[in-house]
Amino acid sequence: MADDATRRAVSQIPLLKTHAGPRDRSLWPLRLKEEYQALIKFVEQNKEADNDWFRLESNADGTRWTGTCWFIHDLLRYEFRLEFDVPVTYPDTAPEVAVPELDGKTAKMYRGGKICLTEHFAPLWARNAPRFGLAHLMALGLGPWLAVEVPDLISKGLVVHKEGQRETAE
Repeated sequence: MADDATRRAVSQIPLLKTHAGPRDRSLWPLRLKEEYQALIKFVEQNKEADNDWFRLESNADGTRWTGTCWFIHDLLRYEFRLEFDVPVTYPDTAPEVAVPELDGKTAKMYRGGKICLTEHFAPLWARNAPRFGLAHLMALGLGPWLAVEVPDLISKGLVVHKEGQRETAE
């Protein structure tokens, strides 16, 4: 289960009220506005706690999201591209976050670099839909996944810091 710090951080992310997905043309803009507000609140909260770890942006209709996330390990910053599409059944179905450059490097990932969130995150999302949104996906899905997987990938030599890549290339 989540520790107290995680519960406290997540409790500060606003819960969403509008039950609408991309197919609902009349309510989707309202849901999207709530998503942005929750993401902004989560990013502000992370910056205040000196825990800034991702950037996201969406296409015009809010159905395709791209950005970067990073993880600090042994005082080195490991940065990765991330992407996901909002499923047509959203918010009842959580988006599948992909980190393409880690594709095939861990068993906790599906084809295309989609991270495995089925064991822990999917049941949590199902219990809290439609109140959970993209900020919750980042806080309870991608964040914990990075915290577990990246140090393991580094220790196995499957992820190398960019500075280390340059030194071995010379």
